[in-house]
Amino acid sequence: METIPVLFSIGPLAVTRTVVTTWVLIALFGIAAALSTRRLSVDPGPLQTAVEGIVVTIDEAIGVLLPDRPETLLPFVGTLWLFIGVANLSGLVPGVAAPTGDLSTTAALAVLVFLSVHWFGIRSSGLREYLSHYLRPNPVMLPFHIVSEISRTVALAVRLFGNVMSLETAALLVLLVAGLVAPVPVLMLHVVEAVVQAYIFGMLALVYITGGIHSQRELRQKRSGETT
Repeated sequence: METIPVLFSIGPLAVTRTVVTTWVLIALFGIAAALSTRRLSVDPGPLQTAVEGIVVTIDEAIGVLLPDRPETLLPFVGTLWLFIGVANLSGLVPGVAAPTGDLSTTAALAVLVFLSVHWFGIRSSGLREYLSHYLRPNPVMLPFHIVSEISRTVALAVRLFGNVMSLETAALLVLLVAGLVAPVPVLMLHVVEAVVQAYIFGMLALVYITGGIHSQRELRQKRSGETT
C-alpha cells in the first residue's frame, strides 16, 4: 500500500496532502454555502435554482426511507453525499490527492456514521429504550449486536477507500498503457464511479440510521398494541 507523504506536522499531528485537500474542500463548501444562500428570492436565479434542485433531490431520496421527517437527516446525509462526491472527483485535478483515497479519511467518515446511527436512535426513542434493543430478542445477542456494529463500520470505511484507490490505480495503469489515446473514456469512467461511490456510501449511512429509527418505532407500536 502506498504511503501518503507527510507535508508537515502540527505537534503530534501529521499533515498529509489528503488532509490539506480536505481543509481546502471544507473551506470551499463553506464559501459556496455562504454565497448560495445570500439574497434568496422567490424568483430564483440560476445559482439558487441549482442549489434548490440539489436540496430537493436529496430530500426526496431521504423521504423514500423516512417519509415523515426527511428534514431530520437532510443536513447530515446531504453533506456526506456532497463531500464524498467532490472529494472523489478532486483526484482528477493534477497534483491533488483525493481525501477518500486515504483510509484515515474514510475511517473518520465511517465513525461519523457510527455515531450518527446511535445519536438519531437515542433522539427517536430515548437512551434507555434505544440501548435496550441490544438485549433483544435475548440478552445473549448482545455480543453479536456489538460485533455487527463494529464490522459494518469497518466495512463502510474500507469499502470506500478500496474502491477509490483501485479506481485511481486502474485509471493510472490505463493511461500508462494507452497513453493519450483513451483519456476521455478513462475520465468519464472516473467521474461516474466517483459519483456512484458517493451515492452508495451516503445511501448505506441512510439505511443504517433509518433502520435504527424504524426498529425502535415498530417496537413501541408493538408494545402499544399489546397494552391496548
